[in-house]
Amino acid sequence: MGMSGRTGDGPSVVALWSAPRSRSTAFLRMIAERGDHVVLHEPFSQLTDFGVYDVAGQTVRCEAELIARIERLAADGPVFFKDTTDFRYPGLLADRGFLRRVSHIFLIRDPAAAIASHFALNPRLTSPEVGFERLAEIHDAVTTAGGAAVVVDSDDLVTDPPATVAAVCAAVGWDFRPNTLSWSPGLLPQWQRTSRWHVRTGATDGFRPVPAEYPDTVANHSVLAAFDAHHRPFYQRLRDRRIAIERNSSVR
Repeated sequence: MGMSGRTGDGPSVVALWSAPRSRSTAFLRMIAERGDHVVLHEPFSQLTDFGVYDVAGQTVRCEAELIARIERLAADGPVFFKDTTDFRYPGLLADRGFLRRVSHIFLIRDPAAAIASHFALNPRLTSPEVGFERLAEIHDAVTTAGGAAVVVDSDDLVTDPPATVAAVCAAVGWDFRPNTLSWSPGLLPQWQRTSRWHVRTGATDGFRPVPAEYPDTVANHSVLAAFDAHHRPFYQRLRDRRIAIERNSSVR
């Protein structure tokens, strides 16, 4: 259920939404380390991209089937999924009940960094695929439906992981587990289908900035600069709603 209908151990379904290249895979890696959720990697985007998605042994072929399968799974135990907004999900946006029942986390990153990273992997990148406009659309749909939305800045996540994750856990209704802030490097089985997008995360063992330089950036590429100009207002609107992080937290 959503935050208004959580179980004693937390909400039964939590969704993490982000624009591509916003560190969402690392967040999923942390949840996998908890070991107390069924973890689904990009079910909506992979369903849109490939036409099918396997949810715990059952193949779904449309958004309505996917939503129903997630909710059936959640009847037996908590479910976490993360997804990206390089696609638009009309079935999700139309299902006000699902939007209301699920607890939603929106993970953001400065568009300049996300765009440069995305373009390096996809030189045919289009403005809609950058994803911040679609991310804001989902956020608006959740709040309009009466759902619970927590906005997290991924720069906070890598600058102060303990304090940021503790704040997210408190907002969502999870217990905070400091041991989940580190993990063994490697690709999870669910990442194999889209593995080239997860090489950096697969090489990490925790939340930390990963230095990267890209030949094409919003500073030197006019098309990328236009993408940034379009998406930055949506990012900023979400950033203005981001969760407050207590720095120098005693939670270590």
